Amino acid sequence: MREELRELWRFRELLWSMTERELRIRYKNSVLGFLWSLINPLITVGVMTLVFKYFLGQSVGSYTLYVLAAYLPFLFFQFALLDSAQSVLQAIPIVKKVYFPREILPLSQILANFIHLIMAFCVFFLICTVVWARHPGAFPVQSTVVLLPFLLLINLALSVGLGLLVSALNTFMEDVKYILSAVLYVGFFLTPVMYFSESVQHAMGSKGKLGEALYLVYHLNPMATLCTAYKKILLAPTPVPSPGKEGGTLPPLPIDWPMIGVAACVSLAALIFGYAVFNRLKWRFVERP
Repeated sequence: MREELRELWRFRELLWSMTERELRIRYKNSVLGFLWSLINPLITVGVMTLVFKYFLGQSVGSYTLYVLAAYLPFLFFQFALLDSAQSVLQAIPIVKKVYFPREILPLSQILANFIHLIMAFCVFFLICTVVWARHPGAFPVQSTVVLLPFLLLINLALSVGLGLLVSALNTFMEDVKYILSAVLYVGFFLTPVMYFSESVQHAMGSKGKLGEALYLVYHLNPMATLCTAYKKILLAPTPVPSPGKEGGTLPPLPIDWPMIGVAACVSLAALIFGYAVFNRLKWRFVERP
């Protein structure tokens, strides 16, 4: 793997050129350009806010910001995997004619989506400023925001590892992209994006030891832990409405550093495993008819 990394470093300019090309092509001849990558998430979050806050009574202050803080990273994870899954397959004619590190193909897709995530967070902070200007008081973003790069790094490692894995497998078995779409769809509802970990803990608490075990298993999903962590490091802790209890609230949970550590280890393992599988299969890409 060390040799592959050295080779990738030698072709770093090609990686950046392909990432830049992907960013340019994505919004070519578009008037709004990058803003299109934010319009859909904002509409989705707006609908979530309408349904959960106003129809279902999810009375959490700045509910939109809490959802957005988790939805943007999940959206990056989703598109990074879906785009990278097709990356090698779409470039097979080039792969058969020109030599370059094959991992550049999925990496360029993932990095392009990661740049979008960084830009989206800049807009997120702008929205926080607007909310604060309209309702002066404590600024929505808290000092633990300095930990954001740490979470982004874990998020990126997980996405790169799984992106390399699915891009290699999908080159030979195109069912992978359909399975991936289904898993990501289910994964969205099993990740605390539009709800809170406090609600999950409360629901599991009634099941005793089994509930505690299920709550732990639930957070072994790295994205579940990361989405919760994004909310907690970006925004001030807030009481969560208690399900089934009129006017009741659940106290906010502290940042779960042990589970974040587990998520980091799982992401690192996924990165190493995904890169190893990709390197094992990449020399067979030219055999793809």
